[in-house]
Amino acid sequence: MNVFAALDVSQDLTAICVVEGAGTVLAEANVRTCPDAISAWLAGQPVEMERVGMETGPLAIWLWNALTERGLPVLCLDARHANVVLKMMPNKTDRLDARGLVQIVRTGWFRAVQIKSHDAYVTRALLTARDTLVSMRVRLENEVRGR
Repeated sequence: MNVFAALDVSQDLTAICVVEGAGTVLAEANVRTCPDAISAWLAGQPVEMERVGMETGPLAIWLWNALTERGLPVLCLDARHANVVLKMMPNKTDRLDARGLVQIVRTGWFRAVQIKSHDAYVTRALLTARDTLVSMRVRLENEVRGR
């Protein structure tokens, strides 16, 4: 049985919706926005998830890395593309957004976003810091040379 889930992530709570292959809602919940709480709730479901989708956003990188470490098949959906579908719904709540996202994940009509690993972000931060230091050194050398 194909089972799909979607997360509508906000700062405090995450709305979760789980559907089966035909689109019937199997379960819904609001849990704390914490990888432990989300993975525990999903692990407590009687079936294994084929895909778990969530939109890009401020918490997406953190959650994606944490949930994939816990073995969940998480996809990150392009928020601009998902928003086009979600805008068509007359009422906009976190629960209904999760329902809309899970239907997008179920049908496969989404554009997945590639999330880099935590190590890639650490390396990027080091390279950015190095670039800043080099440009500061060049400005200081030019300042001294100009006097």
